Amino acid sequence: MNIGPWQFPDPAIFLAPMAGVTDLPFRQLCRKLGASMAISEMVTSKPELQHTQKTWSRLNHKNELRPISVQILGTNAKQMAQAAQFNVQQGADIIDINMGCPAKKVCNVAAGSALLKDESLVAEILSSVSEAVSVPVTLKIRTGWDRQNKNTLRIAKIAEESGIQALAIHGRTRACGYSGQAEYEMIKLVKQQINIPIIANGDINSAEKAQNVLQYTDADAIMIGREALRAPWIFSDINHFLATGTHLPEPTIIEKSKIILGLLEDLYSFYGPSHGVRIARKHIVQIIKPLTGGDIFWKQVNKVNSAQQQFSMTQDFLRSCA
Repeated sequence: MNIGPWQFPDPAIFLAPMAGVTDLPFRQLCRKLGASMAISEMVTSKPELQHTQKTWSRLNHKNELRPISVQILGTNAKQMAQAAQFNVQQGADIIDINMGCPAKKVCNVAAGSALLKDESLVAEILSSVSEAVSVPVTLKIRTGWDRQNKNTLRIAKIAEESGIQALAIHGRTRACGYSGQAEYEMIKLVKQQINIPIIANGDINSAEKAQNVLQYTDADAIMIGREALRAPWIFSDINHFLATGTHLPEPTIIEKSKIILGLLEDLYSFYGPSHGVRIARKHIVQIIKPLTGGDIFWKQVNKVNSAQQQFSMTQDFLRSCA
């Protein structure tokens, strides 16, 4: 599949944008482990927030593998267009528009998936952003606002008419949040009627599930979110399974240790030791908690505020698992 000038494997496997998760160190890790592309955590379109420390950390693409895809969030078409231009100047190869986030703090200001309620505003934003930049623009949505208001196909047609070059669809409504099971019927329907590449997202947590979703929806690509946080090596396994029909061996504890400790070092380097410790906690709990004794260890290491101590405790725990 292609997104503008960028060509991807068939099928492509993308890392989904996740606020507070898909920062540069984690994107680099997932690319190293087989992700075809890793989309950044969302960046605000508000001009007054573009020069904050938080935003600048999200705009750091040093040594990042291309294409660099940056997701922007907002409700004002002009501001979104300007934000797209600003991010292209900072190195973005692809601009992704967030109309899929179900978080209350996002929807309460009519952003993210709340935009699906206003199709005329959707069209205005998509056209404005597409016309403002020369790089490809993509869109991420949900199937609708709630089960009674699924407008996926109408939004998809608006997107295609507005110049959007790929569409990612999470198989839940905004009202569903992350509860229940994702459904793929609407993704399949959109793929049958839309000519731009379609990316299926939602509950893809194994190589078998990836294959089933691809076969059922005929999507051009899949997008992995929460499972990548728990097991970032899932990209390698899916790639291998789709190519051969067999799984890669489960990473050994030594291999997992190398991945986890390498990520911690990258987080400390990227954020600094103090802030890096706090960011690292969410990764430690997701990856280590399922291990034998991981729940007890997590409660202990979560109290630590020193990067050196956090790293040392994690290293010792992983050695004990070997």
